[in-house]
Amino acid sequence: MPSLPELVRAHTDLDEDDVEWLRLLMADWQILADLSFADLVLWLPDRDGRGFWAGGQMRPTTGPTALVDDVLGTFVPVGRRRMIDEAFELGRVVREGDPEWRDDVPVRVEVIPVRRDGRVIAVVVRNTNLLGVRTPSRLELSYLQTAGDLTQMIATGAFPQPGQRGDHADSPRVGDGFVRLDPGGRVVYASPNALSAYRRLGLQGDLSGLVLTDLTRDLVPARRRLDEETLSAVLGGRDVRDAEVASDAVTLIVRSIPLRPRGDRIGALLLVRDVSDLRRRDQELVTKDVTIREIHHRVKNNLQTVAALLRLQARRIEEPGARAALEEAVRRVGTIAVVHETLSHAVEETVDFDEVADRLGSMVTEVSGVEAAVRVVRQGSFGSLPSAMATALAMVLTEVLQNAVEHGFAGRPADQPGQIMVTARRIVGRLHLIVEDDGHGLPEGFALDGSVNLGLSIVRTLVESELDGVLEIGPGVGRGTRVQVDVPLG
Repeated sequence: MPSLPELVRAHTDLDEDDVEWLRLLMADWQILADLSFADLVLWLPDRDGRGFWAGGQMRPTTGPTALVDDVLGTFVPVGRRRMIDEAFELGRVVREGDPEWRDDVPVRVEVIPVRRDGRVIAVVVRNTNLLGVRTPSRLELSYLQTAGDLTQMIATGAFPQPGQRGDHADSPRVGDGFVRLDPGGRVVYASPNALSAYRRLGLQGDLSGLVLTDLTRDLVPARRRLDEETLSAVLGGRDVRDAEVASDAVTLIVRSIPLRPRGDRIGALLLVRDVSDLRRRDQELVTKDVTIREIHHRVKNNLQTVAALLRLQARRIEEPGARAALEEAVRRVGTIAVVHETLSHAVEETVDFDEVADRLGSMVTEVSGVEAAVRVVRQGSFGSLPSAMATALAMVLTEVLQNAVEHGFAGRPADQPGQIMVTARRIVGRLHLIVEDDGHGLPEGFALDGSVNLGLSIVRTLVESELDGVLEIGPGVGRGTRVQVDVPLG
């Protein structure tokens, strides 16, 4: 389905400010749909004046839908929907006395002009399914009265209002808790869910007739209380804002929308949601993240201790081959420690592998025993990788770099520096790594399948078994060696 910006660019003359206004409206129009028990459709005027394009659609969560099919992206020519034409041209709300019949369902239709800076830029059609209509309850009457106020505000350009948007994950919805305030901040009506939320906060009795700011001061401990400006702005219904009201055990999000259908504020709509469980889970996740980072920190420390012990043992061994084997073990343990050190500072279980690759390049060249100065240069970005993949890839990169230094530049004079180029690219869900040096190149008759080098055996096992990738080793461009690793990112 086309998006709002796509439809605007393709079919209308609306500018960026108009689109932003419509975005603000659509961010909050679930509230209007639920209060109205009605489907909403946003219609955009065609630039050639031929008709209107459906730029958005919202169904209610509080009642049956009147529109079974999606209409987004459809076109209505001028003359087919008289009420849309009239509302757009005259700039006023248009209602039909008799309902329309759609698939044996009576639907009441109302068209609301969307006004911005004195101009009508679109219309919203409100479609109410009248099947099974009965005498409305007090809650339903309060919903419909508030929906009527918001409708007038849309028509006069007073809604949407700059401020907090209602499309965030934890924003309260109409069904979470509804409160209607009078101009003095006194509760005119509170839905059962809103009443339950405040009773969990400590309220005894009913909300109706109480001044919400005074009540909240009494229920919330002083150390958890909102500042007076926020308390008055939100709980007094004076500004479009969100705020958290919390005791030691309960946390509520309260959202305020002042109601100004005729210019002056006649009261406010408050939406209330109990997010105690959400905040408790958030705190548990924070604690879990801190614990995981601490574990990675301790693993890194333990690995560094193991590396130090192996290094001490290597110094006591006189046989060169055994000493070299222990020094290789020290390097491999150190490689894994680098990944865990990075994870100990990460918020999530992912690793910024560019940092790891740069550190490994410096580590390998600093401890190399070759006379020539070898520089590792990285091109491209590895991006963020899962911790398990990062550990295996770090081992692969270290072994490849170590082989390049030891075998590619062994015996090269100090006045002939060398370079190893590490190139990383993400291509269609895969990571492509190339390590190319300008060293001596591969020995004559080299074949990866026949190689008995321990480092290459480790690399091949990790790439093919752990990373489910492909490893290729061949001559570089001009001279040197070129190693290619291609692994899936999924």
